[in-house]
Amino acid sequence: MNDDNPAGQTIASSTPAPPELRPPAESLAKRVLFGPNGLRAGWRLAIFFLILFALSSIPRLVRMILHLPATGTNISTLTPFGTALFAGIGFLLSAIAAWIMSKIERQKFGQYGLPRNGAFGKDLWVGLLWGFLTNSGTVLVIFLLHGVQFSHGPVHGKALLASAAAWGLGFLFVGFNEEFGFRGYIQYTLTTGIGFWPSAFLISGLFGLAHAQNSGENLFGELSVVLFGLLFCLFLRRRGNLWWAVGFHLGYDWTETFFWGSPDSGLLPTQNFLTSTFAGPKWLTGGSVGPEASVITPICLVIVAIVFSLVYRENLYRTSEPAARTGGASVPASLS
Repeated sequence: MNDDNPAGQTIASSTPAPPELRPPAESLAKRVLFGPNGLRAGWRLAIFFLILFALSSIPRLVRMILHLPATGTNISTLTPFGTALFAGIGFLLSAIAAWIMSKIERQKFGQYGLPRNGAFGKDLWVGLLWGFLTNSGTVLVIFLLHGVQFSHGPVHGKALLASAAAWGLGFLFVGFNEEFGFRGYIQYTLTTGIGFWPSAFLISGLFGLAHAQNSGENLFGELSVVLFGLLFCLFLRRRGNLWWAVGFHLGYDWTETFFWGSPDSGLLPTQNFLTSTFAGPKWLTGGSVGPEASVITPICLVIVAIVFSLVYRENLYRTSEPAARTGGASVPASLS
């Protein structure tokens, strides 16, 4: 009997397990496709974009079958109906693609930024007010520096209320389209892969490039759009969803286009309440782009970001691994 081996104690063998008992090594393809939590974020985004591409091909296919003329994208003026139609279709397509992904990933659709329990609630209306004040502050500073004059717009009387409502609906769809299209499913999925702020900078850069297609846009205007994108990401980070950002987007664009009647990313307004005539150096007025390309705009955006961060101090944005990849991970009730 060995005194170094008390009764009942088993000595671990240092002999390696036979090859047939070792777990099989993961293939290269599996390591590329899957991470510790399942299918990698990049591949999930690839599936999302394939679905989105297929959905966006449907209108083109219908036009081909019915021999309808193609609609041009190089427009120079904004109308309420055209704005609502274009943005509404864009939002619908991205929402359907995200809904399909929610079924694949076994997530709730609200997890991607538009939860039902916050729909058209306080955050939307507070964000709208901040958007109105931010754009108005920018235009009024330009006015105080003698860069703009105001006159009555083309709409008067009873038609004014109808025009205000039409522009409100149009820019509501713009808010949904651009906020959910850039900071909904895409921001959410990228965040699970590379983190929130790296995703925010990448998506905001793409946000600026997307606006480069507008006629009359210039480099400084595009840089301002990137700053807008980062500000919207801050709203999402602190509020936990997109409702505040949608409200701000609606309020800012409505004020810029309908209320003040100024160019919006190089696009001229129609059916507006006032008409703003800009005259002076481009660094002040923004030139053909409008106030968004004025040096006053980034100053105002920084002020908004500081005040907003002081008012809303907690980061409420959350992501969770899809249930299909974690064996049933639950989604927070606030995102249902």
